[in-house]
Order: sequence, then structure tokens, then C-alpha cells
Amino acid sequence: MAPQTGTEYAYLKPERRRRRRRRWPWILAALLVPVVAAGGVIWALRTEGSPEETADAYLVAWSAQNYPAMRALVADPPADFESRHRRFLTDLKVTQAHFQLPEPAKIFPGSAAGSGGVVPFSAKLAGRRDWDYDGELKLVERDGAWKVAWTPAAIHPLLTKDRSLRLVKEEADPLRVLAADGTPVNTPDAPGSVQQLVEGIKGTFPDRFQSPERFRIDLYQGDEVVRTVLKAGGNRPLQTTIDLKVHRAGAQALEGVSKPASLVALRASTGEILAVVNAPGGFNRALLGKYPPGSTFKVVTASALVADGVEPDERVACPAERNIGGFPFHNAGFEDFGTLSFRDAFAHSCNTTFGQLSVNELDGARLGEVARSFGFGTSITPGVPAVRAEFPDPKDATDLASAAIGQGRVLASPLNMASVAAAIASGAWIAPTLVTGELIPDAQPDNPRPLERAVVTALRDLMPAVVTDGTAHAVRFPAGTAGKTGTAEYGSGKEPPAHSWFIGYKDDVAFAVIVEGGGAGSAVAAPIAADFLNALP
Repeated sequence: MAPQTGTEYAYLKPERRRRRRRRWPWILAALLVPVVAAGGVIWALRTEGSPEETADAYLVAWSAQNYPAMRALVADPPADFESRHRRFLTDLKVTQAHFQLPEPAKIFPGSAAGSGGVVPFSAKLAGRRDWDYDGELKLVERDGAWKVAWTPAAIHPLLTKDRSLRLVKEEADPLRVLAADGTPVNTPDAPGSVQQLVEGIKGTFPDRFQSPERFRIDLYQGDEVVRTVLKAGGNRPLQTTIDLKVHRAGAQALEGVSKPASLVALRASTGEILAVVNAPGGFNRALLGKYPPGSTFKVVTASALVADGVEPDERVACPAERNIGGFPFHNAGFEDFGTLSFRDAFAHSCNTTFGQLSVNELDGARLGEVARSFGFGTSITPGVPAVRAEFPDPKDATDLASAAIGQGRVLASPLNMASVAAAIASGAWIAPTLVTGELIPDAQPDNPRPLERAVVTALRDLMPAVVTDGTAHAVRFPAGTAGKTGTAEYGSGKEPPAHSWFIGYKDDVAFAVIVEGGGAGSAVAAPIAADFLNALP
């Protein structure tokens, strides 16, 4: 057992391995000596064991900090043999050490015949800074046995009589939060809405923002640093999915808006959040605001109706007003569209059509089932606090008709509704994410949630019609835009105030825009959405 000192170390004790003794021609030449006997000359072994066995025994003793056993295997050990080894461990703040031969062992011949060989080994050190390195032992024949020809380089190849290795503590750099392109965004010059996201990330992952201990290993010549051998480990940057170019386009689109407004953009194919803009700042309404989605919810209702057999070209009625369950429903401005195709009823956002069809063709359970396929009722964990979309079970026909047009008790955030648009663009609802890597929660069995092919095909027909022929036809959207306007009433009165919505997608970018109390979606939110898309790089 190793002598006890004031510092105790826990060491890994490797199991002794049985190896088939190997003989190399160069070793045998050194081991065999002639002996004269009657009848001629015979050869006999003169050296016990092998270089491999000696090296193995030495490394086992070193792992156990058994310095007397190590000394016995060294040719001409210096007086400070033990103190040098102890200093090596102390300087590096090692709590566990393990040394071993590679498997299979490699033994290389020495520089001169009969001079022994060189045995490589591997070292594993654990402590304030874990470190693995490779070294080598030189073996020589001495007094009928193989011995370690020891120098400080036997501890580590960089060590000499005057050189040492030391663990050095560094001050930790602040955690860097990065945009998708690697730009730091937890800086004073980052956009305000992005700084707001960083604060949300900090609240979600506080441990990542704590300053970790950082240690490096330096090589010293006396008290002078020669070089750094192992750089300090640090707090890995936290990567986000924010695309600053997309974010700037969103911020530019909201400039000059006189009422509180938000814009969220996603990469439809992955659910990655590209932009979150709140104007003004303060409350993150884009992720935490809960609003009636108004007619933007008709994307969900239309999906349920199509899945249950309604065809885009099917003729439907769209009167100015209709009593459903004892409650009068009317279209915006009490406009009467008469009889038209289901596609055109969607494009013109006919409340009376969707309210009546939901009662005739669906029930609350069915609409709720389809709503859940678009993420309603599902907790989302993008890496910052975010609310879930709500679709309470309708109580009666009036409640169902209200829900079908995104009114009543249906509530959603702009992020929730952007993910609805993204589901049509990609063909599946995907939980939105803001942070990447190991911080992303384990994938859920129902994420992504593929939509029925017929539903996706139909909605990709219906949503472009809103822009080309429907409520948003007067707005200058870039070619290829698909969307849905929404005018979500709240409060009371014959003409209650309304939030202005527009959701949609173009290529792989899906988005949602809301202006609190902005009024008609076609007049306020849709132009903002168009400005956003036109400003994209």
C-alpha cells in the first residue's frame, strides 16, 4: 500500500491482464547467452520476464500510487522519484489516475542492439480538469531483469528536470447566446425583441447562464509559462434558431404601427422559430398573448370539413346573416355572397357558411380532434415560456359555430397560429423550437403530426385564393403567398372591437401577424405581412 500523506487520492486499480508472452527477434538476441557444456554449446535465458511485463507492472503500481513498487522496477531511480510523482498529481489537482498499456501492447526496439525498448502507454487523469494523454516508458536490461530507464519524461513527454505541468484557473467568459448564423445576441446592441427572447431563455435554462469553473494546463520552465498544453473548457455557446435577416424584415414591417403588434416567423419544414417581433416591447405577446384567432382558425375548420368530405368546388350558401342555435351570425360588413364554391367561401371568409357547416357536418368532438392535430391543447416548449392554444369542447350548436370561426372560447398566440400555417406548408404540424442541441426536449411520439394528404392538397388550394381572389386580394403580396385573414372580435356591442390577424406562408417561411384592436385583418395585418415578405432577403 502506498504511504499515507496529507492528500488522499482515489485511484482506479486496473485488473492485471494475462497476456501471451511475446518474443521478438531483437529481444531474444539480448536474452540468450551461450553456456559451454560437455558435448557443445547450449543457449540459456539470462533476463527474467519481458519489457512488456515490467512496463505493465510499473503502470499498475503507478495507478495505485505504490511508489516503492514503482521504484523497484526503475534502473537508478533519483532521490526525488516519489516527490516528483506526487507533485505532478498535486499540480494538476488530480483525484483519480489510471495508466495502462494499449491492447495489444506495442513494444519498439531501442536505439542499439540489446538496449531494450520503448513501451507506449495511455494515461487518464480525473479532477478539476479531466485529461487523457499518451506517454512512453524506456526499458533496459539491468541485473538480469528488465527495468524502466526513468527520466521526468516517463511521467509526461514534455517534462524535464526544470519543467512542470500545472493546472491554472481562468475567469469564465459570459455565456454567449447565438443567432442561427453565429452572431451573439445577448448583447446590448441586439434587437429589443431578441433580447426579450434571451431573457426568456435565461429563465428557462438558468444553469447554463451560471459561470462554470474553467481550467487550463500550462507547461512551466521554472516559474515562466512555456505554453498552454490544454486549453480551458468553457461554457458552450447556446445556439438559437433566430435568423437575424428574417427578424429585421419583421421589425421593419412593424415600424410605424400605432397599436401593439407582433409577428412570428417559422421555418415550416422544421418548426424552427426564425423571428419574434413585439412592438412595443415589454410583454411578449407573440408567445404569451392569448387571443381569439378569428377567421384564421378557419384553416382548422376547413381541414375538418375537407377531411369529412367537403370538396373545394362544392356549392355552399353564404347569406349576410344566419341564426345558428338561436344566435345571429353575420359576415364582416353584413356582406351577402349568395351561393358560391367552398373555395370562394373560404377566400371571402364567410362566417355564416362555416358556422352552419360546422353544425351540419361536424360536431364538437370532431372539430376538437382536428384542432389537436394542429397543436391545440398541446404544451409547447420552444426554449422560452410560451402558451398553448386552447379549444374547449363546444357546449351547444352556438358554441360550436362560434368556435368554427375562431370566436367564443377558442384562444391562441401568434406562435400557435404561425405553426398552423406551417402545418399546411410542410404537411405536418411540428412543435416550434427556439434553441438547438441538447436543450431540445426529447421528441414526443406525436411530433411531427402528419396531416391527411387530401387536407393538405385542399388547403394549399384554398389559402392562395385568399390572396389572389379573396379578402386580401388588394394587398401586394409576392407571388406564391398563401394565407388567411382574421378579424377577431372581443368585448361587446353591435360592432365590438376586433384584433387584426393574418397568417400564411411563402415557400418554407410560415408566419402570423396580429395587431391588437387593429380591426379588419385585410386592412391592417395583411399589409404588414406583405411588407414582411417583400423585405425578406
